[in-house]
Amino acid sequence: MKKGFLLFTLALGMFGLSTPNAKACDMHGNSGIVEENDLWLGVDYKSDNGMTEEIFNEILDDIEAIYAPIISNMGKRLDMRRDWEDGTVNAYAQQIGNSWRVMMFGGLARHETVTPDAFALVACHELGHHLGGLPKNRNWWGGNSWASNEGQSDYFGTMKCFRMYIEDQDNERLVKNMDVPAYATQRCMDNFSHPADIAMCERSAMAGLSLGNLFGALRDIDEPLRFDTPDPNVVGRTNNGHPAPQCRVDTYFQAALCSVDHYDDVSDSDVNQGVCSTELGFVDGVRPLCWFAP
Repeated sequence: MKKGFLLFTLALGMFGLSTPNAKACDMHGNSGIVEENDLWLGVDYKSDNGMTEEIFNEILDDIEAIYAPIISNMGKRLDMRRDWEDGTVNAYAQQIGNSWRVMMFGGLARHETVTPDAFALVACHELGHHLGGLPKNRNWWGGNSWASNEGQSDYFGTMKCFRMYIEDQDNERLVKNMDVPAYATQRCMDNFSHPADIAMCERSAMAGLSLGNLFGALRDIDEPLRFDTPDPNVVGRTNNGHPAPQCRVDTYFQAALCSVDHYDDVSDSDVNQGVCSTELGFVDGVRPLCWFAP
């Protein structure tokens, strides 16, 4: 590498700016699906969230089996990395040439708020940075970077990836063992007519609520997050950073309610393609205004 370009790259890194191989999140897990935190949950940490190393790997194997061929057809390679031993409570995505990396840590999987479904949703969020379409993070030059922003990665992760992950499972049976709020069930029934689709909606919403509880716990928020108390804030321009925990729960819930087929692709050029949007006449399933400005 030429000295001048090396110094330029180091300068970009110092100021948190984008390079061609930039990360959507910090490669050391300090900032990723959640903001920087120093929480460390090692392999000896005891949690009753049902997660084991076997489940950890099974979830990632299943998601990798879905998306590795999709990414391969794009001329890229999915590098799904997992480190059960690492106690970092975070996850990140990175692109290095044709390698599209997703890094998952055991610490996040062991957190007491994170159900196995929520953990799968984290992996889907990280894939969303690669595949989630617009809106994207901005680069140093004011254009779009390679990475979909945090809110869009949440939205894509639930609406597309998580549905693909669970679509062949017995969701009706699994949802019966969940304490799904009546409000969420009714909203799912309002948007879907087939019992299997309603169950997928409920399960997706509950995965998002679990993940929202992680964000709330890391921010020391005592007030419970709910589906029926959406974040009332309205942004003047799209927030590319980490939305507030309730706002993120709203995003997961709306993505669960979106009736657009999860095989309809999103776009890097059209913010309304493959999603539910008010511009297309949707009322439910749209990205919340607490982070998204149409």
